[in-house]
Amino acid sequence: MRILLVEDDPLLGQGLCTALRRGAFAVDWVHDGAAGLFAIRDDSFDLVVLDLGLPRMDGIDVIRQIRASGNPVPILVLSARERPADRTLGLDVGADDYLGKPFDTAELLARVRALIRRSAGRAQPTLEAGPLQLDPTTLAASWHGRNLDLTRREFALLRLLMEQRGRPMARDAIQRHLYGWNDDVASNAVDVHVHALRRKLDPGAIRTVRGIGYALGDLAGAAP
Repeated sequence: MRILLVEDDPLLGQGLCTALRRGAFAVDWVHDGAAGLFAIRDDSFDLVVLDLGLPRMDGIDVIRQIRASGNPVPILVLSARERPADRTLGLDVGADDYLGKPFDTAELLARVRALIRRSAGRAQPTLEAGPLQLDPTTLAASWHGRNLDLTRREFALLRLLMEQRGRPMARDAIQRHLYGWNDDVASNAVDVHVHALRRKLDPGAIRTVRGIGYALGDLAGAAP
């Protein structure tokens, strides 16, 4: 899952990037409202984490323009503006959640996971597909009850394919969800992750869709 962070404070922004990446999210970071709006119009993200007091364009105006364009991307506002009127305005113009500064990182990650879960139409916090279970809160994964040792990108790829509920995804779309702008990405990175997951799960756990990319396989009868 890929997140756009729009935050002008360098220390806070760096800390947020670190925390989100540890949660197996890909993160792109811009430092002002105009750059944030351009990024959202030019690229696709699973969630936006947005400060309100931004240079060049206030966060409220960014939200208004995102929603005016018809983009439904979930938006989590981070702001030191604590008045109820500020929170009400942020939510009324189109934000999905509002977290006041200072905040606890664990709460931020919980809200991010909840917004992504809600946007995918899921009620349960865990993901299940036959004998495969993922817990995005702890980054734990199990196969037939056996704990899996996954890298963060392997976990992120499985989470992405499970969220898609068996629908095929193109390789380049998968890559955009797993990597940010500044990540060093090999041309066969997605194929390497898929190969590793097939070895750890089952050869049919991820199926190749010719001419498109990959999709989660039918795991109901997969062997341990």
